[in-house]
Order: sequence, then C-alpha cells, then structure tokens
Amino acid sequence: MSRRPVRFADLGSWSYQRAWDFQESIFTEVVERKSANRKLSEEERIATHDTLLFVEHPHVYTLGKSGDFGNLLADDERLKSIGAEFYRTNRGGDITYHGPGQLVGYPILDLDEYFTDIHRYLRTLEEVIIATLADYGLSGDRSPGETGVWLDVGTPFARKICAMGVRASRWVTMHGWAFNLNTDLRYFEYIIPCGIKDKAVTSLQRELGRPIDEVEAKARVAGHFARLFEVDLVVTPADRLLGA
Repeated sequence: MSRRPVRFADLGSWSYQRAWDFQESIFTEVVERKSANRKLSEEERIATHDTLLFVEHPHVYTLGKSGDFGNLLADDERLKSIGAEFYRTNRGGDITYHGPGQLVGYPILDLDEYFTDIHRYLRTLEEVIIATLADYGLSGDRSPGETGVWLDVGTPFARKICAMGVRASRWVTMHGWAFNLNTDLRYFEYIIPCGIKDKAVTSLQRELGRPIDEVEAKARVAGHFARLFEVDLVVTPADRLLGA
C-alpha cells in the first residue's frame, strides 16, 4: 500500500504575518476542496493535498485565541527595544515566543485521511519531537495537562523544549510546534510561556552545551514526522503550494 504524499517546504526565515497568511491560503484551499467534494460523486472528487512547512521567524510573541494577554510582560516600548512583534492568533494555547534558532513546523493536514482525533494528532506531533530528542541522547516527555514536550517532568527541574498550538476546522489542521534548537532563551523572560509560571524553558543547545547543526536537526524532525504519520515527504517549492 502506497504512503500518502505530503508536500514539504523549508521556507527559511519569514515574518510571522507572511507565514500565517501563507498557511491560511493553503488551509482554505483544502477546506474548500473538501466542501466541493461533498457535492460530487466519488469518481469526480479531487484529492486534497497535505503540506508540511518548516520556517524560522524573526523575534515575535504570539497569543492563542483563549490565551491571557496578561502573560505578555512587555509593553509596546519594550517590544520595540528588543526588536519583537506581537500577534493575537487563531490557534489554541496561550502565549509563546518565536525567533532565530527555533524550528517552527506547520503541518496542514486533512485528518480525514489519517484519524479524526485532535488529541491523538497532538500526541503524535509530540512524539515527533520526543523521538528527535532521543537521537540526541535526551529523554523528552509529556507533562500531564500541558501540551508540548518537556524534560525532567515531575521534578523541580521540569523545563519545556517544544511548545505546540494548533487550529483545526473540518478536520484540516494548521499552526503546529516551536522547537528550541539554538534559541536565545532570554526572550522568554518577557512572557509567562504558555501561561505556566512554575516551569522553565530550555533549548537543545543549552541541554547539549554546544551549538546545534540546524540542517541535521531539521532532517531528523522531518524523518520522524514521515515515519510516525506514515507519509512520504515530497520537497516542493513554496510557489507551487498554492492553486494546485
């Protein structure tokens, strides 16, 4: 049985707004295709496309739709002084930071082709990062009731290395994860990350005590994503992802 293809593009460094708009356009095309297919016979239906985007953002803080604005500790003047932007978003979760040295992943998947279970979807995304950490000799874990991937869960030293927040409509997903590779962790001092006051944030660089080869890390994450979702990643130029 052939594996489902997923179009894969590493966008490089894009502003948060540009990447959000790009995601929304792909997401909308998939949702509209599914709506149109419901009016067609099985023979007439056109298959939906799945997409995985890798991207790095300039310094930015984003707040989920149910998040608490009070978890942003910097005013407009301070944001300007540290070169950071702020956005309210339509994803789940609270506030987080994106910036250089961080691997942000945005899967835009039609879950009708996999499993219609958001809980399972999030746990699978977490497993992608947990498996990647294992490649580096680290034991990643889940923290009960707190989405994302952590180290030393259940101890006073618990710390988050990957945040997650997604949106889904008609079983189509967008947004995703933020995995700290060589991230400047000082930027987390201006927020209460994910609204969690009693746990720290870390990066792969801090845990290993050396700079991370980001090309290698991306390849490991992509490989585990393909394995766990049982798909084939097909490298696709960004300008070919819309209108297909």
